[in-house]
Amino acid sequence: MGHWWERNIIEPGKLPLLLALTAFVLTFLITRVITRMIRAGKGPFRNISGSGGVHIHHVVPGVVLTLVGGFGAVASDGHGFGALISAVLFGMGAGLVLDEFALILHLDDVYWSEAGRKSVEVVVLTAALVGLMLIGFLPFGVNDLDDEEVQGRGAVMVSMGANFLIALIALAKGKARTAIFGAVVPIIAVIGAVRLARPTSAWARRFYRRRPRARARAWRRAYRHDRRWAGPGRRLQDWIGGTPDTAPEPEPRTGPPPSADPPGPGPSGPRP
Repeated sequence: MGHWWERNIIEPGKLPLLLALTAFVLTFLITRVITRMIRAGKGPFRNISGSGGVHIHHVVPGVVLTLVGGFGAVASDGHGFGALISAVLFGMGAGLVLDEFALILHLDDVYWSEAGRKSVEVVVLTAALVGLMLIGFLPFGVNDLDDEEVQGRGAVMVSMGANFLIALIALAKGKARTAIFGAVVPIIAVIGAVRLARPTSAWARRFYRRRPRARARAWRRAYRHDRRWAGPGRRLQDWIGGTPDTAPEPEPRTGPPPSADPPGPGPSGPRP
């Protein structure tokens, strides 16, 4: 175990990245536990309010920690005890910020709404990507080049450009997650690029417009995919981040229906 730790974590200089990822995941999980307790009215935790009764979201200290950790990492040049502390602060700040990613995206307090699921999705996606980088994957397949190819900048640029183009095709086909993961693991982007596009994607609007069979196949495949994976995905998000609030049903109208006649006096005087 000690040999593996030295060879895979210490020697490549990945200890700050590991600490940042650990702090990121733990901060998000602890924050979700606290917010769920506040939501249920249990425990000693309460929402923080500033002067004037303004509710202070935890994205505010998250931004501060991210700035301190980021600038601290730059100042420490990635070495020494300061780099480790900066990595932990950065991970904590990123966890707080991305926990309220949906609020930043919508500029509204959608934390416990259906739109708030985006926060959980982005956190899981970020943790997975950083985890892949931690175990040795690098963006756009640079790690697939051997030592002789790395010495030639031309080979590196061609490889990165090809992988970037493939990931861009997957993104144009409406497969954002596949494109993002494909930027780190190129074979995933290749799979997304060769498969049928989502029917509402830019690729489908451009290339399936005059191909009704391809458009129909895209709709059928998207329907089967969403029917198979939407339910498990939502249950996983609810287990991690909590179940969103249900939208309130509109109250039934009471009283007589509104009159189509304009209000006010008619041609024969006031109405009784």
